[in-house]
Amino acid sequence: MSKQVIAYYRVSTGAQEKSGLGLKAQRDYVEASAKSQGWEVIAEYTETVSGTVAPLDRPEMAKALSHNLPVLVAKVDRVSRDVEHVASLMKRAEIRVATMPHATNFQIHLFAALAEQEREFIASRTKDALAALKRDADKGDVQAMEKVANRSTALAKGRTDTNRAKAHEAVQARVQTFLKSVQDHIELCIRRGAKTLPQVAACLNEKGITTSRGASWSPMQVSRVMASTGLTFG
Repeated sequence: MSKQVIAYYRVSTGAQEKSGLGLKAQRDYVEASAKSQGWEVIAEYTETVSGTVAPLDRPEMAKALSHNLPVLVAKVDRVSRDVEHVASLMKRAEIRVATMPHATNFQIHLFAALAEQEREFIASRTKDALAALKRDADKGDVQAMEKVANRSTALAKGRTDTNRAKAHEAVQARVQTFLKSVQDHIELCIRRGAKTLPQVAACLNEKGITTSRGASWSPMQVSRVMASTGLTFG
């Protein structure tokens, strides 16, 4: 097993500093792991890009892979939250994770798959539980009606001017994060030869990139995003 490794860090928004996934936290994980395992970090690459961009489409990741050495990340989700992205990268390089220093590529792949499945299960279970509660309330179930009313009251209390402002800021943050992630993809499409709005739209659709509503791209939608992000064909 190679003792030399390449450190790779990824951040997408300023909010990640608060979530423990910021650059400093990642460096701490990597440095502690490298020290305990006797690995020598011979190069570091930092990417500011959304996790929705496939690792193999990221410029800094490409530089990290060019060394033909294991790539060390703080956590699996710094590679991607998409198990297909993780699997695709593993075909190109050995991945080492600071929080799981003894894990093999297979074990990391399995962990990523289980984590993705768990996220989907939790989201589905929550949605189903709320739907069932509403159905019971509509049928006249007193307890269900009370729970729905309590939930509505709690939501209403959260709708103060301050919270509405925070919610607006959160929405704007999500919009900016989405625009940033799409900007990266559009830039890659342009670099690869797309010279018109229809060509960029086709490029995005071929890559499986969807709009914020999960739909396919049209030239008009591409035009709006390029205008919002300042991108041009020049």
